[in-house]
Amino acid sequence: METNYKEKLSYRTAQKRVKDMKDFYIHLTVYLFINTAIFIVITRDVGIIRGLTDLSNYSTIFFWGIGLFAHWASVFGPNLILGKKWEEKKIKEIMEKDKRQIWK
Repeated sequence: METNYKEKLSYRTAQKRVKDMKDFYIHLTVYLFINTAIFIVITRDVGIIRGLTDLSNYSTIFFWGIGLFAHWASVFGPNLILGKKWEEKKIKEIMEKDKRQIWK
């Protein structure tokens, strides 16, 4: 009974992780498509040179990029910075510290 529960929990966790990853890739695709379209329209209207040199044309790319980075960090970032290895290292560190305090 307990292993069945653990399997279901593991499956649901993996399923949620895959959904989060899929949502990020959709977000990235929309970001690239929309910003490319905006850039094409701007450069067509004002010319390529002016379109490339006017920094205000990059505001959508920049601010939406911040949101896209935050989305990436929420999906992929936690395991990079504070992942399992970090947790295991901290647990061992705290256990050693507690062991030293007990024997004093």
